[in-house]
Amino acid sequence: MAIEPHILKSFDEALNTLHGQVSRMGVLAEHQLGRAIQALAERNDELAGNVVQADAEIDALEAAANDQVVRVLALRAPVADDLRVVLTALKVAGALERVADYAANIAKRSIVLSSLPQVPTVRPLQRLGKLVHGLLAEALTAYEERDADKALEVWNRDKEVDEQYSGLFRELLTYMMEDSRNITPCSHLLFIAKNIERIGDHTTNICEMAYFLTTGHPIEGARPKNDTSISGSAQE
Repeated sequence: MAIEPHILKSFDEALNTLHGQVSRMGVLAEHQLGRAIQALAERNDELAGNVVQADAEIDALEAAANDQVVRVLALRAPVADDLRVVLTALKVAGALERVADYAANIAKRSIVLSSLPQVPTVRPLQRLGKLVHGLLAEALTAYEERDADKALEVWNRDKEVDEQYSGLFRELLTYMMEDSRNITPCSHLLFIAKNIERIGDHTTNICEMAYFLTTGHPIEGARPKNDTSISGSAQE
C-alpha cells in the first residue's frame, strides 16, 4: 500500500520524520528483547546491563515521536488516511516503549539470576522468548509494509504464546513446591515469563494497529487467548 505524495512537500517530510522515529524504535525494541533473552540464557551480566542502559534511547525516541505527532496535528490538521497514519504511529510508539521496558526488566532480573543456582526451566523460558521475539519482528514487518494479512496471521498466533506461558507457569510452580531452594530463582523466572507474555500482548496491539492502518477498520472478533495460568486473569 503506497503512500500518495502530498501537494505540500513539508507535510510529507513531517510524516516521514514520524515514520522514521517509530521505525527506529521498532528496530531497537526488537534488538533489546533479543539481547535480554540472550543475556538470560548466557547468564551474561554485561550484556544485561547494556540492555538496561539502552532503554533510555527508546524513551527519548518515544518522546520525540509524541512531539512530532502534536506538531503534525497542530500545524497540518490531518484527516482521513493521514490522520490514521499519525494516530497509528502514536499507538505503535507507545507499544514499543512498553516492549523495551519489559526487555529492561528481563535484563535486570537476569542479573539477579546469574548469582543464583540455575534451574532447568530456563530453557523453556528461552523458547517462549524466541517465539515472542519472532512474532514481534513479523508484527513490525506487517506495520512497515502495511500488510493486513500478515498482521492478522501474527495476531492469531497470540494463543501460542499463552499456551507456552501457561505450561511454563505450572512447571515453575512445580519446581518451587518440590524444593524450597528453587523458590527464589523460580520467582524471578515467573516475573520474566510474565514480562515476555506481556510483550506478546503488545505485539498483538501492533498487529491491530497495522491492520487498522491498512484497511481502515479494526480486526473483527475477540483477541485469541489461551492463558490458563492463575496470573492470566489479571491484566497489568
